[in-house]
Amino acid sequence: MPRLDHEQYVELVLSCVERVPRGRVTTYGAIAEVVGRVAGGGGPRLVGSVMAQHGAPVPWWRVVRADGSLPASHDVEARPHYLDEGTPLRPSGNVDLRLALWRPPPVRTLPARG
Repeated sequence: MPRLDHEQYVELVLSCVERVPRGRVTTYGAIAEVVGRVAGGGGPRLVGSVMAQHGAPVPWWRVVRADGSLPASHDVEARPHYLDEGTPLRPSGNVDLRLALWRPPPVRTLPARG
């Protein structure tokens, strides 16, 4: 399996995030799992790095940690999106993953090189 270059990896991650339906979330780990199958590796921290550097144009609030939380620095900005989209939340304020988790489908194609 050929390894992807960084730009291809970024495109696959962002493509996954764009597919998360309104009111649902996925996790850094779930994205890492499906992208990693095509990319030849990469874990949740790499997905987090991609999101931190390139995620502004996509619905970044739909990607959460495995416990349903976002970094505290993102919470104030994400909460209005969750309320607007009807994302299920727990009393703690974290997303209720039992109700809101969306699993990305397998990635079958590599992004086109530009």
